[in-house]
Amino acid sequence: MTEPPCLAIFCSSTLGDEPAFADAARAIVRGCAARNASIVYGGAKVGLMGVVGDEAIASGVHVTGVITHGLVAREVAHGGLDRSHVVDTMHERKTRMAEIATAFVALPGAIGTMEEIFEQWTWRWLGLHEKPIAFLDTDGYWSPLLDALAGMERRGIVRAAHRAIPIVERDPEALLDRIVGTR
Repeated sequence: MTEPPCLAIFCSSTLGDEPAFADAARAIVRGCAARNASIVYGGAKVGLMGVVGDEAIASGVHVTGVITHGLVAREVAHGGLDRSHVVDTMHERKTRMAEIATAFVALPGAIGTMEEIFEQWTWRWLGLHEKPIAFLDTDGYWSPLLDALAGMERRGIVRAAHRAIPIVERDPEALLDRIVGTR
């Protein structure tokens, strides 16, 4: 018997200035609930990460947080998760999330989110895993970054095969259909 899918969700520790970001975070979690998928994320109670944790609890999605001792000391750890792993470094945090996850999804986020999803994208390219990589392009949030990568491809630096790896969708349900399957 195969285990249910587990999405690693990378996202912002702030809410941003558009309600659509939090709405999309809630929608992706509800979509996981409908597909019997679990979630692993950064374990914080703030920003979009807090929205993911809160919605997972409210929707009955099994949710695991992975957070560093330093962030726990800053009192940003979510207290109501099914499971929490407290690790020493950010590298350990990402490694643990990668071990647990069967797919990786970037919601709106900043440099930390970009670093996390790009590392998994690189690992996929290098053949270290075959797990899906996805961007939820809520309100075109990731479009400027993806357009920049297209420009890098036109200049001969980024390969078309690299750019073809991630799944990009604006709709949470369409994204989940592609990486987890339909309900």
